[in-house]
Amino acid sequence: MSPERVRTDGGIIWEKSTELVPYPIALSCMEQTVREIRAEETQERIWLLEHPPLFTSGTSAKEADLFNPRGYPTYPAGRGGQWTYHGPGQRVAYLMMDLSRPHGPVPERDLRAYVSFLEQWIIATLARLGIQGERREGRVGVWVVDPRTGAEAKIAALGVRVTRWVSWHGISINVDPDLSAFDGIVPCGIREFGVTSLKKLGVPVSMEKVDAILMEEWDRLVAS
Repeated sequence: MSPERVRTDGGIIWEKSTELVPYPIALSCMEQTVREIRAEETQERIWLLEHPPLFTSGTSAKEADLFNPRGYPTYPAGRGGQWTYHGPGQRVAYLMMDLSRPHGPVPERDLRAYVSFLEQWIIATLARLGIQGERREGRVGVWVVDPRTGAEAKIAALGVRVTRWVSWHGISINVDPDLSAFDGIVPCGIREFGVTSLKKLGVPVSMEKVDAILMEEWDRLVAS
């Protein structure tokens, strides 16, 4: 189940797992990588993967927001935020970055700027696919308006944890997951809006294409 190294440049290792990664294994790998980055024993890393169906709780999660009629495993994530669903068809990118140094437009030790950068990374990636992603004040994540229905829904989530200025956890983009699985929670504690995906918005795209755009947009934004 070891991830495949896709490329190494700019001091960052890009890795991809082609099999579904159980959440406890992902947490363990991230924790180990964070320790090694802090000790200057490895490079920063972006890990692209999918999980089997599961729910994770952030530090603000409320038990009342978990219904879980299908009995999916639940895990405390230790990141910020509330309840999140992960499953096949959703691209997860875990970023282990040394935030004590700058990254392109992100100054050193500026968590707010880092989170904003991750949002912009998602928005830029969606734009390449013809989707207009937007921020919403008071709502974490990236949102879209379905032009066919006018309904607003969340297409991407993010949650970050920082340990001694090394970040872990990251983002997720709904490419083509089972959207009914989100009915088991109140996603991110927001009851008023639904969840959508690239496929539901009429953009059937392979995970490989999404990955290629994520890497290209990361390079472009870091260089800006």
